[in-house]
Amino acid sequence: MSNLETRPTEQVCAVGEPVADVEVLEARDVPLGGPRAMTVRRTIPQRRRSLVGAWCFSDHYGPDDVSGTAGMQVPPHPHIGLQTVSWLFAGEILHRDSVGSRQVVLPGELNLMTAGRGISHSEETPAPQPGRDRPGVLHGVQLWTVLPADARDGAPHFEHHGDLPVATADGARVQVFLGSLIVGGTTLRSPARTYTPLVGAQLDLEPGARVVLDVEPGFEHGLLVDTGDVTLEGVPVPPATLGYVAPGRAALVVVAGDAPVRAILLGGEPFTEDVVMWWNFVARDHDEIVAARHAWAAQVDERDDGATGYAPGAEDRRFGRVEGYATGPLRAPVLPDVRLRPRSRP
Repeated sequence: MSNLETRPTEQVCAVGEPVADVEVLEARDVPLGGPRAMTVRRTIPQRRRSLVGAWCFSDHYGPDDVSGTAGMQVPPHPHIGLQTVSWLFAGEILHRDSVGSRQVVLPGELNLMTAGRGISHSEETPAPQPGRDRPGVLHGVQLWTVLPADARDGAPHFEHHGDLPVATADGARVQVFLGSLIVGGTTLRSPARTYTPLVGAQLDLEPGARVVLDVEPGFEHGLLVDTGDVTLEGVPVPPATLGYVAPGRAALVVVAGDAPVRAILLGGEPFTEDVVMWWNFVARDHDEIVAARHAWAAQVDERDDGATGYAPGAEDRRFGRVEGYATGPLRAPVLPDVRLRPRSRP
């Protein structure tokens, strides 16, 4: 799912001050899509630290009971300048986009969408089908990475990867979905395309397990904890928080308590370009955000009954058209009445 906030705030992305050990970032609850919205726990971006490498957005949701509801329903909406990374612990999500993709993602599989200069997509819990049970629980993370200058205006595209590398060591199971990681002497490398040096992996630890991860010393890292009591470099990182470690370490030690642990490891080279985020757009300055919002608003017709539809010729415009979703596209929120300011990394 993407950012459905009706009043999105400016996100001026910067690294924050260096830390000596592990900085624990608390999540904030964000309702997406109105009073009956799905609530997510967002750890980045935030004022204290809005980037971990090129990772610029981390929403953690569930486990949510969707057995008697429509589940996730995210109408067509636009993106620029980023990759969306959909990763599930339980359930399933159907992705549709304006380059013609239609793909269900399941736990342990990766849906990766590269927005480039502009794309639109929808996400939904698939409707029940005759003779097929629909999973009753939805649980996972939605992540974004910033595209660097040489890739952010490229052609949009979509990838699905259902066979990702896995290794076990010292009571831990590690599955890498982006980048690469050395686990127990084995290099795990995802086939997914990335544009900056980074890593994304799911860690599952047995009770009492202690695993040493060989990591790139030039990377900064974040450990987003889903379940269990865990320490990162000896510092407790509670569930739904993210433990941040600055560059300079060749290994990270993760230790589970008395219960199984599930966590997501994010890492990458510090991203040094200016970044400003607003709604579903990642850009470098205010004018780029304004132009993207204007382009999307021109593709959306607002009807007298409050519903939306596509303007004539939308399929040939910047964000294209998503086919097959039950309702029309999302309206663009109103821009703030101040100029959005990018900020360089210190």
